Amino acid sequence: MNVIYLQQAGWFGTPEIILIVLAIILLFGGKKIPELMRGLGKGVKEFKDGVSDPEKENSEKKKESDESKDDSKKE
Repeated sequence: MNVIYLQQAGWFGTPEIILIVLAIILLFGGKKIPELMRGLGKGVKEFKDGVSDPEKENSEKKKESDESKDDSKKE
């Protein structure tokens, strides 16, 4: 009874996970997957950094914009 309830609740079993992994490999190819995971990891890291310290991110953006303004004035 519990197994039926878990399947109805949306849990994935081993066959479903294998099918999903095979579909991803077919869609993107074996060489592209590490690049996708690397990009996903960088995105998650940037998100966590932004959530944990928003003031730091705002000061970095301001610093970058100030530097770009200084560079445009020099030219």
